[in-house]
Amino acid sequence: MRPFLTTFPPLIVLVLVLAARPTIAEAQDFGFDPPPSATDPALPAALRDLAERIVPVYTDDDSTRYLANLAALQMTAGDPAAAHESRIALDKRLQAKEGRSATGPAIVYAVYVQARKTEAEEHVSFASAFRQALRAEFEHLDDLAADDLEMWFLAPSEPLREAVQRELDQQRDKREIALEPALDLIRSWASFEAYRSIEALVRPLLTAEKERRYVVDENVAIPVPGGATIEATIVRPRAATEAGKLATVLEFTLDRSSRDPREPATHGYASVLALARIAGDLSARPRAPFESDGDDARAVIDWISQQPWSDGRVVMQGTGYGGFVVWAVAKTLPPTVKAIATSDPMAPGIDIPMRGRIVLSSAYRWVYDRLAPPGDATANDAARWRKLDEDWYRSGRSYREFPTLPGPGSAVFKRWLNYPSYDRFWQKWLPFGAEFAKIDIPVLTVTGYYSAGQTAALYYFTEHHKYDPNANHTLLIGPFDEQTVEKGSPPTARGWIPDEVARVDPNDARYEWFAHALGGDEAPELTRDKVNYELAGANEWRHAASLAALEEKRTRFYLEASPGGTANALAVKKRKTPTSLTATLNLRDRKDAAWRPSRELVQDVLPARDGTMLFMTEPFSAPVDVAGRLSGVLDFTINKQDVDLVMMLYELRSTGEYVKLFDPAYAFRASYAKDRVHRHLLLAGVRQQLPFQSEKMAGHQLQAGSRLVLALGINKRADQQINYGSGKDVSEESIADAHAAVRIRWHDGSFIEIPSP
Repeated sequence: MRPFLTTFPPLIVLVLVLAARPTIAEAQDFGFDPPPSATDPALPAALRDLAERIVPVYTDDDSTRYLANLAALQMTAGDPAAAHESRIALDKRLQAKEGRSATGPAIVYAVYVQARKTEAEEHVSFASAFRQALRAEFEHLDDLAADDLEMWFLAPSEPLREAVQRELDQQRDKREIALEPALDLIRSWASFEAYRSIEALVRPLLTAEKERRYVVDENVAIPVPGGATIEATIVRPRAATEAGKLATVLEFTLDRSSRDPREPATHGYASVLALARIAGDLSARPRAPFESDGDDARAVIDWISQQPWSDGRVVMQGTGYGGFVVWAVAKTLPPTVKAIATSDPMAPGIDIPMRGRIVLSSAYRWVYDRLAPPGDATANDAARWRKLDEDWYRSGRSYREFPTLPGPGSAVFKRWLNYPSYDRFWQKWLPFGAEFAKIDIPVLTVTGYYSAGQTAALYYFTEHHKYDPNANHTLLIGPFDEQTVEKGSPPTARGWIPDEVARVDPNDARYEWFAHALGGDEAPELTRDKVNYELAGANEWRHAASLAALEEKRTRFYLEASPGGTANALAVKKRKTPTSLTATLNLRDRKDAAWRPSRELVQDVLPARDGTMLFMTEPFSAPVDVAGRLSGVLDFTINKQDVDLVMMLYELRSTGEYVKLFDPAYAFRASYAKDRVHRHLLLAGVRQQLPFQSEKMAGHQLQAGSRLVLALGINKRADQQINYGSGKDVSEESIADAHAAVRIRWHDGSFIEIPSP
């Protein structure tokens, strides 16, 4: 699996020299007067003098660490030939001891050392020597390995300069330096010097390497219905193309700069990266998002099948809007499409413009941006959009009167508001009902517990299996958010430290799955079953034959008022004496206009919110697995005909930290909880029961001593539609419909069920 990399912080790039801190038997100090700056012209000579004095006395019992540090010392001392020999010995040592060669960053440094050696011995320019060394390194690599290595060569040097500066600052006003900090400084310098030396040279060389490996056709116009065209970039691996025809990976995107069209080609496919018409030329755009993409994509698929380089097989992949396009094609699936894979796919009518049937104001910003002319800066003005939300919220106007901006996006958004149910307006773009049963090809869905895209991802997965229990549809889910669904888990994310086994690259997993889906390889271990999830906290990937099988064993907890004013309870047994709790919320109150939920996944405290109650279990005596969707029955009496509810699950650790089990929170409109197609109003003043099934999945092991916490509240936010409970179309309601505060009495029949495999 590829490492997670969006930036190259010093602690990562310093593995160029593969050296950790040594354990030195005898402390030694060396005279050293540090120059003030990492770019001071005097620094190379000062470090050279320091390295020359360290080399004769440096020892280390760990031969791997010794060789890595020695190479850095020799290079800094101006002896690239000796450094090169140490690097060769280090690589042999790694092969013999650990069965591996040097990794990406260490290879970059090895190429740099080789270039300096050639420069010194052959009396050629460094640019010429580096070009020769780079070509030699890439010559023996296949396309995928070359692509992996390329990103390491493109690391910026600035973080490395900052690392050197920090080391120098630590030695300020000192006249001696101990061996360990001296080695730290020399390692930092070796990395910085290597990267700043190659920074201006490497891009054109890598471009030439790409041209050698790939056939690239840019801005290819592909005809689609209505006399329009789709712009596409087509990339084919030269070696595979010369050997014969290729299967094609097709992806639609709204932003070509965010996708690398070479990625499928590095795995041996022809790659077609198409720009959705909604993001292309203004004159060719459809009236609104989602309208033309299914037909456009089918036309592109037909075009691909007629190309001389195509073997007639197409697999589709996509993220976000591109994932929607994949499912739009699946509504009427062409026979040439052999497999589909999506990551956090959008689903109009399911997660945009509403989620849980509650309209999100962020959907207006999104459609405004999609239909705005190029260069329009409004969509990126976060402060302006936040002000729009808060001004509307404070005004008390109906959602249909949400303040809008000039442009076609406003009209589209207002038209969407006319369809609050998941009716034919939304159903026409995606498979619906029995249409899912006709999708008889392998399908992969990737999402995360902390990704907003999970709602649509689980919708596709559950609907497909609902109408075809034997559907060849695989789910891969872990502690990912929107960013890491695409790129893999970093060492930390939003205050959360993912398990080691969760740090996978979903892109690699997808291509391994494609190889299996097209019949060539065995099922990958990571996606060996229908449901594949990382149990956060347990550091394990687990697998289940279906979501139903995963959720078969459930633990029920009743919502119970605790005596004496202590925290409300999640009780395993229902109390014999009837109890109830009352939650109230004044919908007229707008003092909370600026409130937004915390994005942090780990919190020290849960801020109090009107209308929200906390329920918690007793501390668990042993670890408890929670894997699947939250469900239950709410037993209540309310004074309104409708209400929007919101739920969140936390692990309350013995340390006092609250850890979210999923994010965003599960918010839903009560009148649609049973049926997203038809609205069923509540009965004001009547005790009633409302079964619910969360659109969110968790996968978490609660540690011994932890508690499970449920936050149950009434949804009211400045950035979302407000349900005043009158029973009218919610978009037509205003603060004039608020009347009395919402009052919900939670009866003792209310319970949640936690899947505990």
